[in-house]
Amino acid sequence: MAHRPVVVVSLLLLLGLGLCSCGKVHIVYMGERHPELHPDLVRDEHHGMLAAVLGSEQAAKDAILYSYRHGFSGFAAVLTNAQASALSYWPGVVRVVRNRVLDLHTTRSWDFMRVNPSPSGRSGVLTESRFGEDSIIGVLDTGIWPESASFRDDGIGEVPKRWRGRCVAGERFNVSNCNRKIIGAKWYVKGYEAEYGKMNTTDVHEYKSARDAVGHGTHTASTAAGALVPDASFRGLASGVARGGAPRARLAVYKVCWATGDCTSADILAAFDDAIHDGVDVLSVSLGQAPPLPAYVDDVLSIGSFHAVVRGIVVVCSAGNSGPYSETVINSAPWVLTVAASTIDRTFLAKITLGNNSSYVGQTMYSGKHAATSMRIVYAEDVASDNADDSDARSCTAGTLNATLVKGNVVLCFQARVQRASQVAVDTVKKAHGVGVIFAQFLTKDIASSFDIPLIQVDYQVGTAILAYTTSTRNPTVQFGTAKTIVGEVIGPEVAYFSSRGPSSLAPSILKPDITAPGVNILASWSPSVALSSAVGSVNFKIDSGTSMSCPHISGVAALLKSIHPNWSPAAVKSAMVTTANVYDEYGFEMVSEAAPYKQANPFDYGGGHVDPNRAAHPGLLYDMRPSDYVRFLCSMNYNNTAISSMVQQHTTCQRAPKSQLNLNVPSITIPELRGKVSVSRMVTNVGPATSKYRARVEAPPGVDVAVSPSLLTFNSTTNRLSFRVTFQAKLKVQGRYTFGSLTWEDGTHTVRIPLVVRTVISRFYVNA
Repeated sequence: MAHRPVVVVSLLLLLGLGLCSCGKVHIVYMGERHPELHPDLVRDEHHGMLAAVLGSEQAAKDAILYSYRHGFSGFAAVLTNAQASALSYWPGVVRVVRNRVLDLHTTRSWDFMRVNPSPSGRSGVLTESRFGEDSIIGVLDTGIWPESASFRDDGIGEVPKRWRGRCVAGERFNVSNCNRKIIGAKWYVKGYEAEYGKMNTTDVHEYKSARDAVGHGTHTASTAAGALVPDASFRGLASGVARGGAPRARLAVYKVCWATGDCTSADILAAFDDAIHDGVDVLSVSLGQAPPLPAYVDDVLSIGSFHAVVRGIVVVCSAGNSGPYSETVINSAPWVLTVAASTIDRTFLAKITLGNNSSYVGQTMYSGKHAATSMRIVYAEDVASDNADDSDARSCTAGTLNATLVKGNVVLCFQARVQRASQVAVDTVKKAHGVGVIFAQFLTKDIASSFDIPLIQVDYQVGTAILAYTTSTRNPTVQFGTAKTIVGEVIGPEVAYFSSRGPSSLAPSILKPDITAPGVNILASWSPSVALSSAVGSVNFKIDSGTSMSCPHISGVAALLKSIHPNWSPAAVKSAMVTTANVYDEYGFEMVSEAAPYKQANPFDYGGGHVDPNRAAHPGLLYDMRPSDYVRFLCSMNYNNTAISSMVQQHTTCQRAPKSQLNLNVPSITIPELRGKVSVSRMVTNVGPATSKYRARVEAPPGVDVAVSPSLLTFNSTTNRLSFRVTFQAKLKVQGRYTFGSLTWEDGTHTVRIPLVVRTVISRFYVNA
């Protein structure tokens, strides 16, 4: 799985006399910056407010960490609860919130999505966008390894004149590390150091600069916009030409997360503020906070992304890695593009040969040396330590194996309800001096890494057959073959087991995730700063999994679309991807979702479906939105008028329309409580031929009648926007579960599809049943 460092956000009060435990960092959010105020005046206003509350200019200077003054207004400061409370009543303050905990959530994947130079001169999204040239992708992550071949600037033109960002020097990172590919690099540590004191890079392997010490940020940046690198592989696996989705796009690096696994929301909000000022086109954010989700006006990612989107920046966020459980999706604001993770048609397999000449195949990413001869294999339960519970030993739970009996043997372990991780089994066997692990489990395509001893993952059926062999002979042995890359023989895409699922626990009327993209076993650049293990050493490319990996795929596609359609709004970019996404695998079957058991995938797994970048370049129709639409959405969340007015810097009086969330012009329709009959409106904008006719085709959710009016949309040179209504009526007066359908507009060339998600209810008592 992808690295998921925890973001610790409660901070100590930093005073001139030293550290004091009486205060913590708070974010004082003041909404949209007044356009006529110079940023320096905004900063002075922040200092004046703090000085008035804290009693002196010096106290304000000591307490403040960041002044947010470009994309929006606010500041982060170390405050006691009483001081924070006093500021919450200050004129113009929208919210005072504590920092919150967030998580950090390719050779084949872009070819799998058919994002490649088109043969015979035919147009495709890659060539039409000129490989994403001059689009600027900002990446909020752990930094970047600038010497990686993925970040060469060969053949890339001068830095766009509109760029206002810069490269900030630091430890082992000079301004000269930037080039025409990496055009901006900043790092944010004030929030971190207010929590832990000054960072000591001798104790923790880290760089106080934009240089990446852990690899995660390098991986995501190269996935989105890496240059072409021939002969890339992870120790011989997944070999080929590595590249990002928009290989000529520019990168702006905002390092907000550190090697200890900590990213503070004060630092994250400062990065959003700078990115808005600098002029990025796309922001790729593989971060998030696990449920329970805070209100949108209290959530740093929602606040920062709102102000970015209002200024035309596409914000792409990971959906989270808490699947396959429902209502676990994060980053659910309607203005962001929320990305689930799915598989591609590649895996890594090795042969298992038993002493009786029976052979099986398992998944592995172990590419080290194997024993030249057969090794003895033992069943974990048979080599349990004296005080271990049999079921714990069976799954190779930590500390459950007898080192004397395990030493020199391969151990067969079985996944259990309380111990599901193959990596735990590997660590347990290694500590007991075993030489390999066969881990029988509910099999997914997300393959765990093991660098020091072989780990081969098999399903329960194969595991049971191997167990039968070990009990039928006095001296059972096994031999492992070398891992091989298998391409094109595995069905894909499938929604990954770990990918967080909808519906949104905060706003169930807004379908989340929006879309899915490759996020399983993705090869991309890595930081060679730290050895993966004593046996492996450092690597320049690594295979990793998570929605952290799927997120930059969509960021790369967004950069391509912005190169082709620079005037498209973030909502238009989202609509183009969602309405042209594919809900079928490569063989034409409906996509499935890795769960227990596997099931047919639905919009709560993948949103609109699996991204199809070439079709997204010319979608035909768009479900577009303006900032005023998001304001109406905030009103529908019952936030007060004053808070919303400050957030958008215009007087807002909310009209409490009962269906305002249902009528938000997103490219989906979700009705979490259908009682009787409901009508919902949408508007589409024609971006295809000026004269065109689209007919509606409905696949109604089971148990629901659906009617579209009008069912024919006629566009011409004077009419490029038309609205329609969709009426839903429950067929049965029974409490139902969520059911799924679709509405598709077709003109003979374009197919514009949105998901329909409905749950019928007969009583509020049943709503959460």
